Amino acid sequence: MFTGSSSYKKLLSLKKKLKPSLKKWFDDDKERAASLSVATDRMIYDFSRQLINDGVLNALMELAEDSKLKDKIKSMFSGKKINVTENRAVLHTALRNLSDRPVIVDGKDVMPDVNAVLAKIKKFSDEVSSGVRRGATGKEFKNILAIGIGGSYLGPEYLAEACKPYAKPGMNLIFVANVDGTDFVRKTRGIYADETLVIVISKTFTTAETMKNAETAKQWVIKNVGSSPEVIRKHFIAVSTAKEKVEAFGIDPDNMFGFWDWVGGRFSATSAVGAAPLSLYIGFDNFHKILEGANWLDEHFLNQPLESNIPVIAGLIDIWNINFMGYNTRAILPYSQAWHRYPAHCQQVEMESNGKSVDMDGKPVKFDTGEVVFGEPGTNGQHSFYQLLHQGTQVIPCDFIGFKKPQYALTDNARLTTDNSLSHHEELMTNFFAQPDALAFGKADKYLPKNFPGDRPSNVFLLNEQGPFEAGVLLALVEHRTAVKGFIWNINSFDQFGVELGKVLGVDMRRRIALYKKDPSDPKVFEGLNSSTAVLLKKFLKD
Repeated sequence: MFTGSSSYKKLLSLKKKLKPSLKKWFDDDKERAASLSVATDRMIYDFSRQLINDGVLNALMELAEDSKLKDKIKSMFSGKKINVTENRAVLHTALRNLSDRPVIVDGKDVMPDVNAVLAKIKKFSDEVSSGVRRGATGKEFKNILAIGIGGSYLGPEYLAEACKPYAKPGMNLIFVANVDGTDFVRKTRGIYADETLVIVISKTFTTAETMKNAETAKQWVIKNVGSSPEVIRKHFIAVSTAKEKVEAFGIDPDNMFGFWDWVGGRFSATSAVGAAPLSLYIGFDNFHKILEGANWLDEHFLNQPLESNIPVIAGLIDIWNINFMGYNTRAILPYSQAWHRYPAHCQQVEMESNGKSVDMDGKPVKFDTGEVVFGEPGTNGQHSFYQLLHQGTQVIPCDFIGFKKPQYALTDNARLTTDNSLSHHEELMTNFFAQPDALAFGKADKYLPKNFPGDRPSNVFLLNEQGPFEAGVLLALVEHRTAVKGFIWNINSFDQFGVELGKVLGVDMRRRIALYKKDPSDPKVFEGLNSSTAVLLKKFLKD
């Protein structure tokens, strides 16, 4: 479907004729920035430094039409089971459907359940904040220890870091994800168990890494607070759907916050997965602002025409870069230290969603899907990998993300003695504006090592504030941009069987190690392993 469409063939033809020269294009067309940008009351998206012209943009819009993109977007919002391999709806947008517009799945409106979970989280977080809920020794909670991994970790951590100025005074939110014991030891060093509320985040309550860390946290609390079942009931809550397993662990089922099979892990940050820890950390009202920001972009994505639709245009340009220009890597560069975990979250959403080699019809795809996503905040990255961006042999499109206002207004005390000195944020933003131009226009120099070729494409996103609302906007942006590419490529962006295979193999390896601990001579420990893994496992177990 993708490669067979007339618009695909038109784009191939346009690529062959294209002679990119961003400097010439800007010199010849003084309105280029205005025509190749989308301005809203919340953000500006400028894609004028991409290697496209009007012909390419029009053909990309035709590609969207040929792919029935609008219909697919509506299907996702409506609750249709578009995750066909798992027979599930894809409804992270319902989690922030503030209009209470009915969303029907299997003949039932899911919105009453969504709102009931949010109300339950609000009540619980308010009780913790007010001191009504306390630990077993009567102390108020000062630490929230959130245990999860993957989608139960990266999205909420990004939001927590972005919204840190809104944290309740004296409250810490700590994430433990890696099953490496180093993570738990370092994260709990210096905090007291009797002042800590632990959140175990696992839909099935069987995720190996999460449950190992949860058991370790349980022993830590028992050792430092007490072994009474009441201690666990007061110091542990769960975000899960597995009521029996939660109760067997010792957690009060009344303190379990559920979600649904139509919420994929990497799309779950606005479910109880994010709502529980973030409401405790920044307050429910501020978490609700995250929902408002995500909903604002949801409505934009659903209702805005394709030609002025920010996630649609961004996704189509990604396809142009990947499938026609041959650029298979993208850098995400937030010019805000608070947004330093956004690239990691985007990396998971993009690469886990679209890292597929089979289409919706079960046929192998014959074109590249997905891209390698990486990034660091500016200006740190400028002194790390920007050299390759500017002069390397690989062309890597970039997303520059900036904000009009800082989170912390360091002004007078940060100024130098000269009249033209800048604040911290102004100094930061000089780089934000300079770097896209340096990539786009380069600088010719007769000394070859100093030559900057230019014509390195980038997007620029400029938002007003750095608050919970904007954190929600950017959360929804990566979700919808990812979906656009999957819809057009005709792949399923919402399953993750590659991850499941690793889990299956991990279970087998766990069984072998447990056998060895019982009986080192048991031949089943190494039976059936390939020679490489057998040698390595023997080295690990026997030395």
